[in-house]
Amino acid sequence: MSEFDDQTPLLPLARIEELRSLLHRANRFYYVEADPIMSDGEFDRLLAELARLEEAHPDSHDPDSPTSRVGGEPVSGFETVPHARRMMSIDNTYSIEDVRAWHERVVKALDGEVPAYVCEPKIDGVAINLRFENGRLAAAVTRGDGERGDLVTSNVRAMDSVPLVLADDPPAVLEVRGEIYMPEAAFERINAGREARGEQLFANARNSTAGTLKSLDPAVIRARGLRFCAHGRGEILGLEDVTTYSELLGRIRALGLSVSTRTKACSTIEAVIECIEAFGLERGDVGFATDGMVVRVDAFAAQESLGETAKAPRWCIAFKYPAEQAVTRLLKVDWQVGKGGTLTPRATMEPVLVAGTTVQHATMHNIEEIRRKDIRIGDRVVIEKAGEIIPQIIEPVPAERSGAEEEILPPADCPECSGVVEQEGPKLYCTNPECTAQFRERLKWFVGRGQMDIDGFGEKLVDQLLDAGLVSHFADLFRLTRKDLLALERMGETSADNVLAALREARGRGLARVLAGLGIRHIGTSAAKILAGAFADADALLAAKEDELEALPDFGAITAKSLHDYLASESARSTFSLLAEVGVSLESDRSGVVDESSVFNAQVVVITGTFAEFKRSELAERLESLGAKVTGSVSAKTTLLVAGENAGSKHAKAESLGVEIWDEPRLVEELTRLQS
Repeated sequence: MSEFDDQTPLLPLARIEELRSLLHRANRFYYVEADPIMSDGEFDRLLAELARLEEAHPDSHDPDSPTSRVGGEPVSGFETVPHARRMMSIDNTYSIEDVRAWHERVVKALDGEVPAYVCEPKIDGVAINLRFENGRLAAAVTRGDGERGDLVTSNVRAMDSVPLVLADDPPAVLEVRGEIYMPEAAFERINAGREARGEQLFANARNSTAGTLKSLDPAVIRARGLRFCAHGRGEILGLEDVTTYSELLGRIRALGLSVSTRTKACSTIEAVIECIEAFGLERGDVGFATDGMVVRVDAFAAQESLGETAKAPRWCIAFKYPAEQAVTRLLKVDWQVGKGGTLTPRATMEPVLVAGTTVQHATMHNIEEIRRKDIRIGDRVVIEKAGEIIPQIIEPVPAERSGAEEEILPPADCPECSGVVEQEGPKLYCTNPECTAQFRERLKWFVGRGQMDIDGFGEKLVDQLLDAGLVSHFADLFRLTRKDLLALERMGETSADNVLAALREARGRGLARVLAGLGIRHIGTSAAKILAGAFADADALLAAKEDELEALPDFGAITAKSLHDYLASESARSTFSLLAEVGVSLESDRSGVVDESSVFNAQVVVITGTFAEFKRSELAERLESLGAKVTGSVSAKTTLLVAGENAGSKHAKAESLGVEIWDEPRLVEELTRLQS
């Protein structure tokens, strides 16, 4: 029996409290103390026990329970909110001489007083402001432009490394600034998965962190293991006795927040320089990306005296380390196809040691970058590790060319499916929606809400069908039999029947839903509706000329040409033909002619907040069917804001612009009037 199992039977509510306390303590020891008190397996088992007890006793609900980190429903977007205190950037310097010059300016501004400094590694992550009110996590806001940032609280709550409730005796308000980052092991695991799926690799851990943090699904954040490290302060009500940065770090660590274990106090500038040089030798072994050393004046009173410029404090500077480089030979370039159809060049080189690891492959970003740098097959090339992780080719060495080097040419056809390749800006794309390299993700999109809306088709079922070889084309979904489904793991008879019923219903969704679901380049939900309104069926659309497409509302020359090229391809005609064979309707639904007297006709509507009687996506479709144009943001063109509960900043902006605002009762009243 584990030491963390209950030794004597407890009443359920008491056991719930015991487990919550134990798991909060385990997180603190793991992330703050770096001294785990239980194994990962033990933690997961106790968390599962807690989840079972909470489900059986809903009256025990606590929003700060460790189980709340598992992640709720995906969010629809992020609200932009103001910072209580501006989040500033830090001035960079790249030489020891510049650090000395900064020190001299500080001493001069302090009338000759030599201050104490604090040095700590500059983590290459995403800056965040965590706001705790009465000890509970109230908000997490990205830096944004320094004045305002995105509210990402739901995602940060999913991070085990951020406490939901502070320990000891927290102040009434505590804003802690810090860095959210991804450990190297997690980053390498994620990129290995992306490479296996044919997706474009993240260039570095910071890009991966930023993309993860802005995911609309909190479960993604939890799965990727992001970490938090504190390195500053925002608004604080309390802690008046804390007068230095080093004291603040000690206090917030006692409250349960992670701080750097490599922070060092320095009484002289020589000690600062010694610290910078020492960390430069060991930073490759810390397990996460760093790109510098932050040096700051320790005393808050001295910081206040030194003040700030328009963008950065004068009491702080960041020394940036140079990236390590190496020279090797470029042997070949392969083109990898990502889930969105992007073709990304991947270099294979003679193996070379750089930044402590042997490198053989590197990203080359896109064809225009290759042309700009004039990189050729056979070149000797300079490489470095971007963010200390992903190697990239910086430049060729023309002086070492023999004349046998070859120009790197973009592929004329997709290397996976031989589909049409087109260039947009600097990037190349495969335009075939059924490209094998993209199909898994596109199929998940096809069955989802807002597209074909096939009930029961989650990501797991799509993966099972593809892995079993039952589906290789959108049309294959509609050929599935009861026997096919029952052969899948954990598929019961009732579930199989429900899936088949959902597929039968989806056959009649019509042309607009099909077009939105296929993932055709540039064709989203709005464009699909415009096309379905302009063409009676798929045959009419396939026969459309490029100038007809360009003449459609909100269609430009680029969209029209891209769509026309796709429609003229064999893959497009095959897709529509196969869907027609299995009974999928490819006709436009023109039964609902908009009543021009409708109060919603020609309105530009924004929907915000939550509603008791509607899902926002369904409400948007309903208003569009009544003649409204639904957009995502309030602007001078907006004529109506439909606001539910927790409407946020869009409500305030609509008021400032004089936009008409309806609450849910008014909306219901108008919809009821139209039906009568």
